[in-house]
Amino acid sequence: MSEAAMQNRLFIPRSCLTTEGNKTGSWRFLRPRYEDKTAPCAAGCPAGEDIPKIEMLTAQGFFKEAWETILQENPFPAVCGRVCFHPCEGSCNRGEYDDSVAVHTLERFLSDTAARYDFRPSFARLPSRKERISVVGAGPAGLAAAWFLTLLGYSCDVFEASPEAGGVLRWGIPAYRLPADALRQDLRRFEREGIRIFTRRPMDRQFFAEAAGRYQAVILACGHGRGQSLSIPGEMEVGVIEGLDFLRMIRASEMAVGGGTEAVIVNGAGCGRSMDTLGEGEAAAEGSEFPGKIGEGALSSFDGLTAVIGGGNTAVDVARSVIRLGGKAVICYRRRRQDMPAFADEVRMALEEGVALEELVSPATAGRDGEEIVLSLRQMIVAGMEGSGRARVIPDGDKMKEVRVRRVIRATGAGPEESWMLPAVEGTKVLALSHCRLVSGEGKLVVVYAGDLANATKSVAHAIASGKEAAIALNALLREGSEAVIPRLQACAVGDGPALSMEVCLGGERRLRSRHIVSYTEINTDHFGFAPRITQPRLLVEERVRSFAEIDLKISAGLAMKEAERCFNCGLCNGCDKCWLYCPDVAVIREGEARRIHYDYCKGCGICVVECPRNAMSLGEGEGEG
Repeated sequence: MSEAAMQNRLFIPRSCLTTEGNKTGSWRFLRPRYEDKTAPCAAGCPAGEDIPKIEMLTAQGFFKEAWETILQENPFPAVCGRVCFHPCEGSCNRGEYDDSVAVHTLERFLSDTAARYDFRPSFARLPSRKERISVVGAGPAGLAAAWFLTLLGYSCDVFEASPEAGGVLRWGIPAYRLPADALRQDLRRFEREGIRIFTRRPMDRQFFAEAAGRYQAVILACGHGRGQSLSIPGEMEVGVIEGLDFLRMIRASEMAVGGGTEAVIVNGAGCGRSMDTLGEGEAAAEGSEFPGKIGEGALSSFDGLTAVIGGGNTAVDVARSVIRLGGKAVICYRRRRQDMPAFADEVRMALEEGVALEELVSPATAGRDGEEIVLSLRQMIVAGMEGSGRARVIPDGDKMKEVRVRRVIRATGAGPEESWMLPAVEGTKVLALSHCRLVSGEGKLVVVYAGDLANATKSVAHAIASGKEAAIALNALLREGSEAVIPRLQACAVGDGPALSMEVCLGGERRLRSRHIVSYTEINTDHFGFAPRITQPRLLVEERVRSFAEIDLKISAGLAMKEAERCFNCGLCNGCDKCWLYCPDVAVIREGEARRIHYDYCKGCGICVVECPRNAMSLGEGEGEG
């Protein structure tokens, strides 16, 4: 071949050997590794749910596995999918990109799907132990404590004064937010796990002496059921109604209409306070009437204007219930709308339904004028800001205003029913934790105060957190002694805490994750596209105000999967294979669902770490595993 012909040809060199002999890993100064981390939503969830894993499984169509992942940390998915104030969504990194993931709606979807197909959970638990635990109060804190103690191997008996279990979930939240069937859906699992719930069993301080011979510990989770007085002249004379009693009566009327109780309830005989008659399978008895009557026929005729005093969720629930009973309602609140402790969405929907709001007014006196009540309101002004971010208000001189109403309902907070329910401090060892308080003495019964009795924040999610903390702390105390309680809680923390993980406590894979909380700046958003958040389907306002029917509607599996796909899965490898795709040395090895790095060829360039969409990899020195 001539030289000219040679110049017109393209020669490509080809090696007859592989490049495996050139182990470029010796060039490496830095070492990438796979490292699952903590998502901000999980750290922000009081119950410590593994939210990125839940959404990853939901997006893949593994609905049962996603539901079981919830149950590992929270026994109330049907409840929390409806009434939780979802702080996780406020912590969601996706919220800085377009809009946060609808975690709340997806949890509701998974619970509805579990009910539809009668899913039965399967997850880790410890071997049975001989110790028996008594729980007083079948509200969210008490039931959560019993649930987690059962996973830890303990036998639990729950005592409840009311005709049905659930506490505030059953009696304090209207059916349009939480239908009784949804609550019972969660309660049935407690029976299946062997947790006995004895209803119509009010307890007094003698209970502790009687329990000492039967139980190794008592968890006191009675809740705050006694409303606080307005302390204004005329309050007793005009018959101001307690908001919690009003809501109880509405829910009790539903029970009377529905008839009977679910199998989860083990009714005690009569209303006696002694435990001597306690037995399995006792027949239901009449017992005492449900407390909190507000007058014969009061619920069937609720016309006219009702003034509701307060700014929390109870006040909003009361006002919206009045509308559904055919009346009109005005909420009188001493601060501004933006200062109300009630959930913002609930306030907005209340206003949509016709509830009026009087801001910066405080009740001063109440008097009767025929069939009407004249309520005098002192006008307030903003005088600064409190540390909590709410307005600090003072009276605006002598300015007053009057409203004429048919009735006044107060919803200004609540406290324990009896003083003995408050944590004791004398002659005992007291261990104050984030969500509960352990009280023990030498040779004495261990008592754990949980729920509203120990929680600063009153919410269902925080009550569940309290029950979980009580269970983990009590388990550490009984197994290892009081010195082990704090270290055990710290070992189970999600991120920086105070949220705890039962999966970590039981030795699950979640314990291997780093506690580093992934920030938005650590997400590679180049790998994500903008996608609108799902809109929660809801009854029209005109339909909502006609009955107590649930106002939030179900979503389809397709919509749920599409919404779950929006989740960044912060800090959690989901097998997207961006690391494998971008590695210039083909040093990422795929072994089924697992990924590992072949360090003989990895030069430590860090491209895989940079390109990881969700910060599930780290780059550093050392010879740790990949």
